[in-house]
Amino acid sequence: MLTTPRPRARPARATYTFHDHAPQESSFEAAVVQGLSAPRKSIPFRFLYDAAGSALFEKICEQPEYYPTRTEMRILEREAPSIARLAGPRAQLVELGSGAGQKINLLLDALTDPAAYISVEISRAALLEAAARLADERPELDIHAVWADYSTPFALPLRADAGRVVGFFPGSSIGNFEPAQARNFLSLWARRLGPDADMIVGVDLIKPVEVLERAYDDAAGVTAAFSLNLLRRANRELHADFDLAGFRHEARYQAATGAVEIHLVSQCRQTVHVAGHDFAFAEGERLHIENSHKYDIEGFADLARQAGFQWHTAWTDPKRWFSVHYLRTPGAL
Repeated sequence: MLTTPRPRARPARATYTFHDHAPQESSFEAAVVQGLSAPRKSIPFRFLYDAAGSALFEKICEQPEYYPTRTEMRILEREAPSIARLAGPRAQLVELGSGAGQKINLLLDALTDPAAYISVEISRAALLEAAARLADERPELDIHAVWADYSTPFALPLRADAGRVVGFFPGSSIGNFEPAQARNFLSLWARRLGPDADMIVGVDLIKPVEVLERAYDDAAGVTAAFSLNLLRRANRELHADFDLAGFRHEARYQAATGAVEIHLVSQCRQTVHVAGHDFAFAEGERLHIENSHKYDIEGFADLARQAGFQWHTAWTDPKRWFSVHYLRTPGAL
C-alpha cells in the first residue's frame, strides 16, 4: 500500500524578547522649525538617519576616505581575544544602537559561551530587523531587543545567572556629543551597567586636518548626498521647498573645539517655506547639522574617569587614527 510521506516539520523560527519602553521620538517638524528659527540655524543630526539616510551612511562607510569603520573593525578583529579574556565567560553584551552586525558578531564569536545579547535602539524598525537577523543566525543565544532612547532612564533586562555585563558603543558615535554631554552620557551608563561591569567605546582620534576633512567630504560626493538628504526629507515629510542645488555640503575641522563641524551652506539669498513658516537664508549662511568630536587617548580616558569609570586600556591601529577603549565600573562595596 502506497502512502504519502509526511512533510518534515519546519524548525521553529528563532525568537527574541522585545522590551517596549515607548521612547518619545522628537517631532521632526518641531525640531526643524525650532532649529531654523534660531540665530544660528541648525537641525539635529539624529534626523539624518531616515531609511534613505541610513542607506547612504552604509555607502559612506565604503568610501576610501572614510577610515573609522574599517579601522575599528581591524582593531576589533585583532583584539577580540583580549576582549573575551577581560569579559570572561557567560558575558551579557549590551549594544547601544543596532548596527549592521559585523562588529557585534566579531565579539560574540570571540566570547566564551555568551549568555545574552541586549540591543538598545530608538528606531523600532531597525531594532526589530537587527534582532530578527541575529536570532536566525544564533538561535542558541538569549536575545533581547530594547526599544528605548539610550540617553533616558530605563532598566536593562539583565540575568542574575549570567556573567559580567559588557556595554558596547562602537563607531565613534560618542563624538556626536559635546564633551559635557558625552561625560553625562557615560555617567548614566556607568550607573545603568552596574558595579564591576565593563564598557567598550569606539573613539576617533585627532589626526591631520586634511585626513579628517576628506573623511567627511569624500570625492564621490556620498557624504554630501547624505547631508542634503536631510533637506530632501524635509521636502517630502514637511512639504518644505528647499532647493537642494541652493545648498552646499561643508565639513571643516575646528582645532579650538576638536570637532569636525558639518554644515549646509546657502549658495544665494533665498527664502524657504516649512510647515507654514518662512525662513530667510543669506548667501553664505550656514545650516549646522552635525559635529564629530575627536580626542586623544588620555583626553578620553580623563573624560571616562570623570564619568565614574575606571579606564583599563585602549587599543589603536598602527597610524593611531582610531581607538577602542575598555572601561570598567567600580566593584560593589
